[in-house]
Amino acid sequence: MNISGKRVLVTGGAGFLGQRVVKELEALGAGDIRVPNFPAVDLRRLEHCREAVVDMDLVIHLAAKVGGIGLNREKPGELFYDNMIMGVQLIEEARKAGVEKFVTAGTICAYPKFTPVPFREEDLWNGYPEETNAPYGVAKKALLVQSMAYRDQYGFNGIFVLPVNLYGPGDNFDPASSHVIPALVKKVYDAQQRGDDYIDVWGTGAATREFLYVDDAARGIALAAERYDSSDPVNLGASFEISIKELVTLICELMGFEGELRWDASKPDGQPRRKLDTSRARERFGFEAKVDFRAGLDRTIAWYRDHPLPLS
Repeated sequence: MNISGKRVLVTGGAGFLGQRVVKELEALGAGDIRVPNFPAVDLRRLEHCREAVVDMDLVIHLAAKVGGIGLNREKPGELFYDNMIMGVQLIEEARKAGVEKFVTAGTICAYPKFTPVPFREEDLWNGYPEETNAPYGVAKKALLVQSMAYRDQYGFNGIFVLPVNLYGPGDNFDPASSHVIPALVKKVYDAQQRGDDYIDVWGTGAATREFLYVDDAARGIALAAERYDSSDPVNLGASFEISIKELVTLICELMGFEGELRWDASKPDGQPRRKLDTSRARERFGFEAKVDFRAGLDRTIAWYRDHPLPLS
């Protein structure tokens, strides 16, 4: 798809990832980029979805209700319903409106709890997701089914990308809903400001994760929109694995915190391991991550030091 001159709807386009995707589309010469603003445009309402897709050539659906393990345990029903209903309605209205292409951002949480490492897209259906975030993961995976079914029945050009955990400057650092990297950065920053000689960390530290710098993710989504035309889901990641214990240690090192780490094993670790096979994205539309993890963490920490939240 030649994006130059195209009319594009980017749901969630004012968010952490969405702002970067909009910049990528601008660089590709998109003619008109529309970013719906919540709550004026509430994609849980059918009529708002219908209005949002009018005259659009391309839809990139990034809007989602997301959070870390804490939010997933507290509000599983909301995370299931809101993410499901937004996507289902938007895809249906885009089909009826004759939208040329639809890109859905899925979630790594859709993979089964004990997926063999590295995660290959073919493994998506080999089990149930990790329990703490299963409702969110299942809701997103249902949109993949919808995308595939609509291609089969209607010839609707829907594609589905699976970004791994994102991080970077401007992330959500609110401890009530943040993911692991911003949560840890804030925790260490707060401890330093108070003069504490320890921090509490959830879980055992044994679980592993993979992280993708947000600018890399935006570039991957734009490349997929431009170059990829298949319902086969595609992983977007950096193809590396780090334990939570190693991650906490690295963040403490970069921030100059030498206090004690107190692990709370009564709290869940979440999925035991995460590392993606990223060969499909490389082979089908030329995407590879570029930002070194340590350098990306440095930028994220520096940004937060300039934009700190109140101590918690």
